[in-house]
Amino acid sequence: MLPAPNLDDRRFQDLVDDAKRIVQRRCPEWTDHNVSDPGVTLIETFAFMVDQLIYRLNRVPDRLYVKFLDLMGVRLFPPTAAKVDATFWLSAVQPATVEVPAGTEVATLRTEDREAISFTVLEALAIVPCTRSRVASSIAPPKVEDHTERLELGEGFHCFDATPKPGDALLIGLSNPVPSCAVLLELECQIEGVGVDPRHPPIVWEAWDGRGWTACELDRDETGGLNKDGEVVVHVPKTHVASQLGGQRAGWLRCRVVEAEKDQPVYSASPLIKRVDASTIGGTTVAVNAEIVDGEVLGTSQGVPGQRFRLLRSPVVPAEEPIVLDVTSGEGWQEWSPVTSFAHSTTADRHFQLDPASGEIVFGPAVREPDGTLRSYGAVPPNGAVLRVRSYRTGGGRKGNVARGAIRVLRTSIPFIGRVDNRRPGGGGVDGEDLEAAKIRGPMTLRTRDRAVTAEDYEQIGLEAAPEVARVRCARAGEGAEAGAVRVLVVPSAVEDEPGRLRFEQLVPSDETLARIAAYLDERRVIGARVVVEPPSYQGITVVARLRSRPRTAPDRLQAQALEALYQYFHPITGGPDGDGWPFGRPIHAGEVYAVLQRLHGTELVEEARLFPADPITGRRGEAVQRLEIDRHALVFSYNHQVLVEAL
Repeated sequence: MLPAPNLDDRRFQDLVDDAKRIVQRRCPEWTDHNVSDPGVTLIETFAFMVDQLIYRLNRVPDRLYVKFLDLMGVRLFPPTAAKVDATFWLSAVQPATVEVPAGTEVATLRTEDREAISFTVLEALAIVPCTRSRVASSIAPPKVEDHTERLELGEGFHCFDATPKPGDALLIGLSNPVPSCAVLLELECQIEGVGVDPRHPPIVWEAWDGRGWTACELDRDETGGLNKDGEVVVHVPKTHVASQLGGQRAGWLRCRVVEAEKDQPVYSASPLIKRVDASTIGGTTVAVNAEIVDGEVLGTSQGVPGQRFRLLRSPVVPAEEPIVLDVTSGEGWQEWSPVTSFAHSTTADRHFQLDPASGEIVFGPAVREPDGTLRSYGAVPPNGAVLRVRSYRTGGGRKGNVARGAIRVLRTSIPFIGRVDNRRPGGGGVDGEDLEAAKIRGPMTLRTRDRAVTAEDYEQIGLEAAPEVARVRCARAGEGAEAGAVRVLVVPSAVEDEPGRLRFEQLVPSDETLARIAAYLDERRVIGARVVVEPPSYQGITVVARLRSRPRTAPDRLQAQALEALYQYFHPITGGPDGDGWPFGRPIHAGEVYAVLQRLHGTELVEEARLFPADPITGRRGEAVQRLEIDRHALVFSYNHQVLVEAL
């Protein structure tokens, strides 16, 4: 239910007190303000009458509008809860599996001006121990050459070809598959893989998932690309499984040579591997910025239609699975499911509605028909039945979009877990909708009537399906076989590591979000319409500029300000001329760069500014242009801006 505004919040006693203060100021000789005084009686009489007028006043203009929206079924959007990948690190290598149960709580540090932000683990994590069981190499795939015996005899082996080429791989077999775990590899390597930049070698780490090789996230590499003794820590994906490779069964990892990027040095000789050991030192699972409430009893039913019950905690944040209500019956617990409307519910349907913002659960009403009969929309829990909500989440909001490395506190004690952190920032947290936003959304909701017909309908309904996303754009799918289809382009919310700076992977919405929007639109599209939900394309841009600073302006500070201004202006979510995201398809002019940089307080003169198209994936840069054209359904992405500041 929408909260109605109070146009005047004064009550009877407030009016009496105001009148008495005016009497003291304007008629000081009147000193008897007791209730027995006739004048006070008159004041109270008028206060009573004004109180009745205010009561009626509060039911007009805005209040009537809000009540009308409430009658039409407009409800406040609840907040959404941010999610984060929490990595649990062992205090020491353990011989047995360490379990991190669902419901484990972690949090950020509490400071003088900021409360700690709590997260709850959603998926149980098993940190499985492992050792190195096999070592092999693959120089001519699919052929695999086993080097385990040579390594155990103390002999080294060259892991790549004599002249390493893309596709050569070092294979490491683990005694157990370690899905979602962090694996420590200790290597002794002889410096023979010369030619590469040890800070950026042309190799990737991957894990076998039963159908193919999946990329691992590299935490650190002290070997400089297998060129010296050191440790390598990789985070193995959750799809890792044991399988046969080269006739040997193990949980396989591999280090593969890849195509070098532009100007990236390559191997001129193969590294020599003399020792490989492996152990599990941690694991990663998903945590949500919400409290999970299990088995909450709402009360007992009175056996009448239209009953209302309120959860102890609100608001209720969306979850992967809908809330389930259990009702006692002669056969035990019966499962009741939520619906968005009782329009199609019959007396046999065990349905209820949930208002997430207020936490109120409502059962179907009974309506008297013209012939005098009662028609029930939904079943009614029997008299005396106990109602229980199986599980729900409460909390959420923007505060959960924490920065990388912010989570450091383990609130639930787990044996052998030494610390916790988050390698990526949290994302997806959105504050709940306020009344003013609902009043603006109301007319659009009434116009669409929960049906997607126009482009604006698709955009509005897409935001309803996933309030946590930043932008939704509707466009034609294309020509030929795709002509007539609808493309819904989704831009997710993203948390910046530095002001204005995003990583390209942060602009790729999750499969779960895309699937949720697609399913929601599929129920509301026009018959025959084909809907494709996907992320938009992005045009990378690199700005190279040269500035002259004003006197008494620190060049380093001006350079930092210039870079921040460029990243914030050419920002797909919060940039652009209006600050609400770069407009789809808007070209970029070099003159805009001059304008952005000249506005900085310490800039004396913008000597030069050039635009370069860039590929945000490969990092390759095109030729300098004065005007950069962008596809009409694409957005801009800032990539590696460069600013040189010259002091006077």
